[in-house]
Amino acid sequence: MCQIIRHQNIDLILLDLMLPYKSGDQLLKEIRSCSDLPVIVISARGTTQNKIDLLRLGADDYITKPFDLDETLARIESNLRRSKLQTFPKKVLKFQELTLDTGSLTAYLKGVELSLTAKEFRILELLMRYPDKIFSKANLFQSIWGSEYLSEDNTLNVHISHLRNKLKAVSSENEYIDTVWGIGYRLHKD
Repeated sequence: MCQIIRHQNIDLILLDLMLPYKSGDQLLKEIRSCSDLPVIVISARGTTQNKIDLLRLGADDYITKPFDLDETLARIESNLRRSKLQTFPKKVLKFQELTLDTGSLTAYLKGVELSLTAKEFRILELLMRYPDKIFSKANLFQSIWGSEYLSEDNTLNVHISHLRNKLKAVSSENEYIDTVWGIGYRLHKD
């Protein structure tokens, strides 16, 4: 599902829970693992607890079958309006020959798609959003992992190393991430 979301221009997902090959609940978990797209669940299960469970699982809205088409259209419009207000103004970030599409969660270097983990993508996105800023390790760790950075934790260094290796595999002659000794990281400066 994540591959489809990354490579298609999708604005909203209407998700029926009664699917032939996979449960809609499982599909919702997969969608939430890689995307913040609005998801409206359509289901014949109308119990309050079921609605609560799915909303907590990541659904943005819930429609019980049978449903009114005008109400469904109004809910779609409302969710689209809300999601447009929450998106960053810049969906495509560029630095040298590196392009990051925050809408489709894809990164390209010299036209070659990079296979990045979610954390690597977020690190690169943060550096590209603020190209003149030097990020301390603690600041980057807090922004990406949402927890306090411990100086003996090597997680950030490993992710930066993997990201650099993926960039070097496509473009060995250019630098993209600088280490600012004693401080942290920033986008490469000439």
